[in-house]
Amino acid sequence: MRAALLACLAALSMTAARADAQEHHHHGDAAATMPATAPAFVASTAKPFAALMDDAMAVMDAGMQQAPMNGNPEHDFITMMMPHHQGAVDMAKAVLLYTQDPEIRNLALGIIAEQQNEIKVMQAWLQRQPPKEETP
Repeated sequence: MRAALLACLAALSMTAARADAQEHHHHGDAAATMPATAPAFVASTAKPFAALMDDAMAVMDAGMQQAPMNGNPEHDFITMMMPHHQGAVDMAKAVLLYTQDPEIRNLALGIIAEQQNEIKVMQAWLQRQPPKEETP
């Protein structure tokens, strides 16, 4: 069961990374891409749960602080919400490694599915937007 869960988490991470890379490739707007130095979250039992939660928060905070802003409220909201939603996904992945409580597991799986779906919706919205010059 644990091996299947770890394989599922790895597949979810790879799918999200591919979707993110595809969004950035197709968008073509350099301001909409995250810096290559942005930290990444790794869900692993090699760390205690509290450390994973700290990591998830640090990655989310860094992503939100590095979000490309252009002065358009809708754009800026979306670029900051994507790492925020990814933070929820990362936290849910962490709890899945450490809980056997069926209610919490179902909640975490639902969070992963819904937040990843909302990230895709936000990425699609960004792709539909014409490039806009950054405001000073």
